[in-house]
Amino acid sequence: MRSYVIAIDGPAASGKSSTAQLVADKLGFLHVDSGSLYRAATAAVLRREKDPERWSDELVLEAVRPVELRAARTAFYPVLDGRAIEDELRGDAVTRNVSRVAQMQRVREWVNELVKRSARGTNVVVDGRDMGTVVFPDADLKIFLIADTRERALRRLRQRGHDASSEQSVAAETIRITERDARDARQTVPATDAVIIDTTALTQAEQVEQIVRLSRPEA
Repeated sequence: MRSYVIAIDGPAASGKSSTAQLVADKLGFLHVDSGSLYRAATAAVLRREKDPERWSDELVLEAVRPVELRAARTAFYPVLDGRAIEDELRGDAVTRNVSRVAQMQRVREWVNELVKRSARGTNVVVDGRDMGTVVFPDADLKIFLIADTRERALRRLRQRGHDASSEQSVAAETIRITERDARDARQTVPATDAVIIDTTALTQAEQVEQIVRLSRPEA
């Protein structure tokens, strides 16, 4: 069955996942957050080996055997050993090390294959990196979200419940995001036919509405 795919890409803290979920809710689609699979892979390998310096593609791929992507009412979500692990996915250890796992090419291929399967016969909004270039080059709509680095730092601090009024905290988070951008540069490239949306001065509701409108060109 032909599915409708909206692929949303962009750098860290550009609002991909939250925006994608809201767009999916508006359209009655299912949301697929590819980043949650990298977090699930990180959680799985941490259960086997606490020292990230000893991780390899082979070890991570062995650890992810019990990881599945399951459909719920509004989204697909990862489970490990048959159980949802949302709290574990957002833990500090996973957050510190997920970027390391996301650099492993064979792990990226595993994630991309699971995301592809989710769209078979299902209308989806997928977000992450490589979505509009590698995973869904024929997506019906491709979006690439960008935002000023400082604004992304502020959003990340607020998301984590940290003090976004402290210039020291904002400066430190800006540096972390800049470093993350450098690590992820190869995977954070817009498709040639993507619509680029600068969200720096947009509310989330505004960017969601813009994407919903683009998905309905006949409206």
